[in-house]
Amino acid sequence: MTNPIPKHIAIIMDGNGRWAKRRFLPRIEGHRAGGKSVRRVVEAARELGIRYLTLYAFSTENWTRPEDEISGLMKLFIEYLRGELPNLVKNKVRLRTIGQKNRFSNEIQLMIDEAENQTKEGAELDLILALSYGGRQEIIDAVNLAIKNGKPVTEESFRRYLYAPDVPDPELLIRTSDELRISNFLLWQSAYTEFVYSPVLWPDFDKDEFIRCIDEYRDRERRFGGSEWVSSSHG
Repeated sequence: MTNPIPKHIAIIMDGNGRWAKRRFLPRIEGHRAGGKSVRRVVEAARELGIRYLTLYAFSTENWTRPEDEISGLMKLFIEYLRGELPNLVKNKVRLRTIGQKNRFSNEIQLMIDEAENQTKEGAELDLILALSYGGRQEIIDAVNLAIKNGKPVTEESFRRYLYAPDVPDPELLIRTSDELRISNFLLWQSAYTEFVYSPVLWPDFDKDEFIRCIDEYRDRERRFGGSEWVSSSHG
């Protein structure tokens, strides 16, 4: 295979609603099943030696969903934090978040802060949850920070103003459920990211499908806009 295991993988977790609909279940049950897939993929990423895993958990556009669905999602997120935090600490997984955290309730904000604090020493995997996240909003926020700083920016210095400036760009972005769009996710960071689309709905996404997506990426030649192969360690 041409490429090594990616250092950073990003995933657009799609298909929870369709998974529930096919089973004549409420949409929230699809989200609940999707939480189990998160656990499987985090465990697989850690086993495979992936250093950064970014999951698109809740977009800025998701706030327009029905109130009962949003309320259910918030409850599931609280359940996830409470249930998974001991495992994250035990397995040396550092939990981080990107996005507009201030749009969440005070309870959730405090829980996120506590989870990030308790896992901050985790050095095996950074699990980055994109919460109330939008790629355009991240760029706008970064531009405003740069203006506030009052200095001209270059492509490299601009990175300092992003939500997670220390995290390298993802080499691989996976989208599940066979949808073929980026949905306002990591727009700046994915300029040269390889995309792999999986037909599997997120609640059915498992370690085998995760590895299949990684293998598809590893079989590609990454050119970064050039005409000859360039090492995947670019950037």
